[in-house]
Amino acid sequence: MADLSISDGVSIDVDPDFYENDSAYGGEEWVSLRDTTSIKSSIYRGMMENGRRYQSLRNKEYILPSDEQQFDAYEAGHLVDLILDSERENPLFRAPCGDDKEAPLHILDIGTGMGTWAIDVADMFPNSIVRGVDLYPPPITWMPPNCTIEVDDVLQEWTWREPFDLIRMRNMIGSFDAIEWDRVYQQCYDNLKPGGWIEQYEVGPFVECDDGSLPPDSVLAKWGPNIRECGERAGRSCEVIYTMVQSIRDKGFVDMHEKNYKWPIGPWAKHQKFKEAGLLNYEHWMSGIEGWCMWLLTKHGAPKPWKKEEVYVYCARMRSEIKNPVYHTYHRAKRIWARKPFPGEVVQDSEKVAPSSSPKRPESVG
Repeated sequence: MADLSISDGVSIDVDPDFYENDSAYGGEEWVSLRDTTSIKSSIYRGMMENGRRYQSLRNKEYILPSDEQQFDAYEAGHLVDLILDSERENPLFRAPCGDDKEAPLHILDIGTGMGTWAIDVADMFPNSIVRGVDLYPPPITWMPPNCTIEVDDVLQEWTWREPFDLIRMRNMIGSFDAIEWDRVYQQCYDNLKPGGWIEQYEVGPFVECDDGSLPPDSVLAKWGPNIRECGERAGRSCEVIYTMVQSIRDKGFVDMHEKNYKWPIGPWAKHQKFKEAGLLNYEHWMSGIEGWCMWLLTKHGAPKPWKKEEVYVYCARMRSEIKNPVYHTYHRAKRIWARKPFPGEVVQDSEKVAPSSSPKRPESVG
């Protein structure tokens, strides 16, 4: 059977009947799948800025908010992940450490966000211990007994005593500067068992299309270059999707694997699987846009930092273009998984420097 996941070299067919049924994207309001809880400590309240709530654990500012609207975006993005790998028995990760479901695993989820992935993995592997860690507590009211969500900063020294079988990261775009990324990857390597796996899944900021339907002067087309340049000025690269392969290799990981995806934006695709992924990604963007760019633009926008009202107008223009069904847009995503070598294992030079099959990043538009 052919692999139906969207990857390099595979185009997405447009549904010719779509225009007869939908004049624009929309529908029912996206509803958070988790209830929120009220916690009184200052860390759990977070810091309010420009109408959004940010973590207050780390002294250094974090570019993404930690509030209900952003948690909705996390949930939608998680569901896109699952749909695009739904043909797999285990759509949650590809590292082979979970092939034997009876074997206990010790798993760490860095940047757990809503905690949904950690909870899902704990349900799938009940003999395992799953830890999710983030700078802000997720709004969850229940989790499996083998799952723990912790509020902590992974840039500090790790105090977990037992080494991990799997360390996983997702959507860490703009989280760290170059020195911090180096520390995180090193801590991952040092805290994995020999033969343990690291897996990272990132989504790129550039909006693309394959049929020329997106005008090059559109706000959507210029979104990626705008976010990239803001990230560069902030010292927080928003292009980790293009750098993580080499960063993981440089730490000594071997047995590298790579899977590339296209995430359609909106339900324009012909195949039902891609149509569902596109609809969820539409919700992902509609609920996430403001949080993705508010901090970057009000701190590092050009030619000078923007006012929050300017960001509101910008996001409204973005949403208007996303609703246009004529634009057959997508953005890229990549999953990497690699193994920590066993003691005494001879690592071939080809394993260290094997070329990536990833497409090159889009150049600036306009």
